[in-house]
Amino acid sequence: MNYHALLPLLILAYFATLLMVLSAFWRSHAFAFWATLLGLAAAFASIGLTRPTGLTPLLSIDAFSLYFTGLVIAGAFLVTLYSRDYLEAHERSNSAFYVLLMLAVLGMAVIASSAHFASFFLGLETLSVSLFGLIGYTRDHKPSLEGSLKYLVISAAATAFLLFGIALIYADAGTMDFRLLGHLFSAGSLSVMSFFGLAMVLVVFGFKLAIAPFHMWSPDVYQGAPSPVTALIATGSKGAVLAVLLRFVTIGGLQANHAVYLTITVLAIATMFVGNLLALLQTNVKRLLAYSSIAHMGYLLIPLLAGGVSGPPSIAFYLVTYFATTILAFGVISVLSGFPSRITDYALRIDLDDLEDYRGLSSRHPLLAAIFALALLSLTGIPPTAGFIAKFYIFSAAAQSGLWTLLIIGIINSGISAFYYLRLLVTMYVPSESPHPPLSPSPPRLASAISLCVTTAVILIFGVYPSPLIKLAQGAMQRLAF
Repeated sequence: MNYHALLPLLILAYFATLLMVLSAFWRSHAFAFWATLLGLAAAFASIGLTRPTGLTPLLSIDAFSLYFTGLVIAGAFLVTLYSRDYLEAHERSNSAFYVLLMLAVLGMAVIASSAHFASFFLGLETLSVSLFGLIGYTRDHKPSLEGSLKYLVISAAATAFLLFGIALIYADAGTMDFRLLGHLFSAGSLSVMSFFGLAMVLVVFGFKLAIAPFHMWSPDVYQGAPSPVTALIATGSKGAVLAVLLRFVTIGGLQANHAVYLTITVLAIATMFVGNLLALLQTNVKRLLAYSSIAHMGYLLIPLLAGGVSGPPSIAFYLVTYFATTILAFGVISVLSGFPSRITDYALRIDLDDLEDYRGLSSRHPLLAAIFALALLSLTGIPPTAGFIAKFYIFSAAAQSGLWTLLIIGIINSGISAFYYLRLLVTMYVPSESPHPPLSPSPPRLASAISLCVTTAVILIFGVYPSPLIKLAQGAMQRLAF
């Protein structure tokens, strides 16, 4: 009788299965593309029909999970829009890409709805196995296969940590339910066994969110993966894992535990500095955005520690702006890279991701340069973009909780990040010195143009009028602690 609560998950699962079966008999890129968009749109629309309910101990279908489920589905929809042009330029067989994408989104939705370690593990494995194929999908591109292999090895190690950590917690507490564990953790100090189990679980979160010092896989995977897949990893994958981390930490009241609080504080500081300082050295745009993404995960650990009334809503708001900005940035890279004739060393790089490729872009395609500049300004946190409101929101949450050290360090790192973002921006508006600059790209096709326009509108609208999104985030986070 509660199947209505699982509508988004059921739609994603059945559309992925149906597409996989039909693709075995009829391989049509156009059909797979439109079927994926239809499945994602139907899953997103079904969220409005889903009523929060205590369906099962494994999944918690509430306003919190529906918010993040809607966010990852919407992000995947926008990524899919510009995937078609990219794949037609680089791959002959494309149906499997959309099957893997749908299964990856299903894994994200399960993770975002998890209230139990068993469902978290299943969702995480569904997501990870799908990403193995997506990262290495451009088979003729050596870094793509290397990135897939590296992600496979790291995910295997993370899975071992997760299962061992869960085993220790279960042996001590006798349950894997987040709510029951929350009552046990908040009742008193952690036992030695639970503490080590919790430490191992936090290591897994560190790997999946690319938090320093567990970040080393991120730049290689970002550079090697096809640009649409990189956008999916940077947004949906990290957003879903951050959602379950937020639920787990908040329910368990782990911010109040001194050892956990100190650990996350050190990780946040290290992540911000590592991400921003290493980004200063990059000449590859995708690696630069990878280190940028690492730094943003460090920023998001600040409101996680802040907790209270403003901490979780600020994370929810920040993720929306981060999704839109990151999808927009990688959308521009995908559009520019959708022409194989522009890549002279195709076996070594499949995307136009070298900094010099963007020199003088404003004279060759002023609109794409302006859109990319907007994304960079939002990542920096400069008004009137949504990125400014998002950073102001999380820093306000830190101030309200008295986290002055983290607040000052966060502001300093925002200043550091301005250097490498603005360096890329200036490069686009400096005339190219090369006698043979990259050819002017053709105008993006309708689907890609829609994705770029929607993400641009989100950045500008919520940068000027953020109240509706703030109220939505506050409503979704209201009952987070049950």
